[in-house]
Amino acid sequence: MRIGLFDSGMGGVSVLKKLIMKYPNNEYVYYGDNLNVPYGNKSVHELLMLANNNIKFLLSHNVDMIIIACGTISSNCLSKLVNKYDVPIYDIISPTIDYLNDSNFNNILVIGTKRTIDSHIFRNRVNKNVIEVETPELASLIEENNLDNMYQILHKYLDSYMDRIDAIVLGCTHYPIITSYIRDVLPHVRVID
Repeated sequence: MRIGLFDSGMGGVSVLKKLIMKYPNNEYVYYGDNLNVPYGNKSVHELLMLANNNIKFLLSHNVDMIIIACGTISSNCLSKLVNKYDVPIYDIISPTIDYLNDSNFNNILVIGTKRTIDSHIFRNRVNKNVIEVETPELASLIEENNLDNMYQILHKYLDSYMDRIDAIVLGCTHYPIITSYIRDVLPHVRVID
């Protein structure tokens, strides 16, 4: 099977790596839209236009299915994309929501881009106490490999939630790159990507 994935820049590579580990016999085509990174502050209209361009690129490479390896597109455009194309299209948010609903976690913090958090997809679909927090600068810093002040930035976003949560959801595929930083800041909290 030939699987296409796309994201803004390199974040979706975290998804690609896990797919290759779990399904090594498939063929993969990855498209990282470095020209338009980050997606997190774009309008839904812009996101839909970018997603359509990315999908057309992947379809030109004869993929059998497409994975939206981007939390922002997954949370804002999935239904419009699924209904438009004949190829199966999957997102990365729905499996995470299913996992959370079946979990024993009670208080969940979701960090994500502005557009992902504005969609309230986690708060609306997870049957637990969900706190959503915009972390708008993280994706760009990760994309630029500018991690020098990462602890300071994470403390700014996360410190007030330390004793209030038992899980944190990384709502952007760029964020697994800084999992070790997040674990250092929230050592007693389960990190879910």
